[in-house]
Amino acid sequence: MWNPLSWVMEAAAIMAIALANGGGSQPNKPPDWQDFIGIITLLVINSTISFIEENNAGNAAAALMARLAPKAKILRDGRWTEEDAAILVPGDVISIKLGDIIPADARLLEGDPLKIDQSALTGESLPATKGPGDGVYSGSTVKQGEIEAVVIATGVHTFFGKAAHLVDSTNQVGHFQKVLTAIGNFCICSIGVGMFIEIIVMYPIQHRAYRPGIDNLLVLLIGGIPIAMPTVLSVTMAIGSHRLSQQGAITKRMTAIEEMAGMDVLCSDKTGTLTLNKLTVDKNLVEVFERGITQDQVILMAARASRTENQDAIDTAIVGMLADPKEARAGIQEVHFLPFNPTDKRTALTYIDADGKMHRVSKGAPEQILHLAHNTSEIERRVHAVIDKFAERGLRSLAVAYQEVPDGRKESPGGPWHFAGLMPLFDPPRHDSAETIRRALNLGVNVKMITGDQLAIGKSTGRRLGMGTNMYPSSALLGQKNSDESISALPVDDLIEKADGFAGVFPEHKYEIVKRLQARKHICGMTGDGVNDAPALKKADIGIAVADATDAARSASDIVLTEPGLSVIISAVLTSRAIFQRMKNYTVCDSVLEYYFLLFCLCCIYG
Repeated sequence: MWNPLSWVMEAAAIMAIALANGGGSQPNKPPDWQDFIGIITLLVINSTISFIEENNAGNAAAALMARLAPKAKILRDGRWTEEDAAILVPGDVISIKLGDIIPADARLLEGDPLKIDQSALTGESLPATKGPGDGVYSGSTVKQGEIEAVVIATGVHTFFGKAAHLVDSTNQVGHFQKVLTAIGNFCICSIGVGMFIEIIVMYPIQHRAYRPGIDNLLVLLIGGIPIAMPTVLSVTMAIGSHRLSQQGAITKRMTAIEEMAGMDVLCSDKTGTLTLNKLTVDKNLVEVFERGITQDQVILMAARASRTENQDAIDTAIVGMLADPKEARAGIQEVHFLPFNPTDKRTALTYIDADGKMHRVSKGAPEQILHLAHNTSEIERRVHAVIDKFAERGLRSLAVAYQEVPDGRKESPGGPWHFAGLMPLFDPPRHDSAETIRRALNLGVNVKMITGDQLAIGKSTGRRLGMGTNMYPSSALLGQKNSDESISALPVDDLIEKADGFAGVFPEHKYEIVKRLQARKHICGMTGDGVNDAPALKKADIGIAVADATDAARSASDIVLTEPGLSVIISAVLTSRAIFQRMKNYTVCDSVLEYYFLLFCLCCIYG
């Protein structure tokens, strides 16, 4: 915590060492090192604390860049070779397959479509499907498929690299540092005026000797500043940091305690922070379309059309609805499984039941399943109405259908398809998120949701959490024209101030939101868990990485939570405010005493 007080202490140390060997009226006086040693000790303590904080803060960009793929399969001179991703240049042709981290921004060439997990960049829960001609981003992970691609951007020019650059280029002065600087500047001005008056009185008026006058100036210089203030405040914050760690909040930057105490806006990522980042089926909202079919049977059909052993988020959510995952294959013999592909947009299982009859079940995109049904024209309007109803609530729709295969051949087209039902999928809020937000509002902290998900999903989550639904698309942050005139009419700064949240955002949007809130004199906090949150975490006055956050998010943050959810933040805010009140009381008391001491010294000189 280097500030003007440290500069005055350095000047005092220089004067103390210069005067340490005595002189003046007592030439045989032994060296007096106490003042010098005391001042240097305090300076070393402060500089050590500052060094540790700067060293910790500098790790964020390194953690982000380490997330990039270290190797890439490149086509050069007609041969495929595996090289370091660092040597890639735009125009290179690379091969990417299941499990690979994409090494650069690229455009897909001819081949089978991929499933890409780009949650590190966008925060979206589900993998995105990419086909020939589509763009993919560095740092994303291939979940399914294999294809060739041409590199279009590398390094800091990629979407991922821009996030790392935002983190690396963010080096702002904290609120607490500004307060100490203001106190230091006031002390310097006061001491300067006092020393000027003292020099005028001692030499031109009182005609004192040179050395005693210098001794008096040193007394005024050392006594006129709150010399122990930075150290006392550092120790107080260190003790407070230990208390916070016992509550599940590890403090990486101790000055963040004061900033958390004054925080009035908290920007929170949705996926994994306010929600569980785990898809769930709302059984009560399952819509059944066939007579004689129950909601449980629709769920069982969907589970049979799922892979029980794979990591797909949708399959995991559906199979998880069963009392026992083994029920998905209980009493049947699997004949053939059709995996998901971007063309059919569905999965299907052909199986033989306990009676020896062959059946086929399928789940997938509602439009695709609807076109399979034998009575499409009869149910089409109702299907779309249910899909729209789900969408208004921020729910994704999944359709389920079944058919019999009378001739018992897996290649057979089978009998007519029956549209069994529609299932709603959503990422549920954490159990404590709503209460945490309510308590935050009671403490004067306004919570804003910042998410990469769709606007409808953001509004639905906000409604569930009691945050409000005054949310806007990311395009509003760029000043782009919008169909909603109320959005277009507002300046961006006013829009951010008014909003309960934003949807469809990228890292640079989150960074810009925090930056603009700070420009309006808000002390802004940011919570997050993913790589995509790192730039905003670093920019915020108080960056909070939640439990299970990525290394990049932890490195960029000021406080790391060790328990899931946000409830520990409320305890941390209350503790921080109690600590800050003690610091404030000490600062006011010490400053007043120093002021009286300065007046006392001047009175003694005149006397």
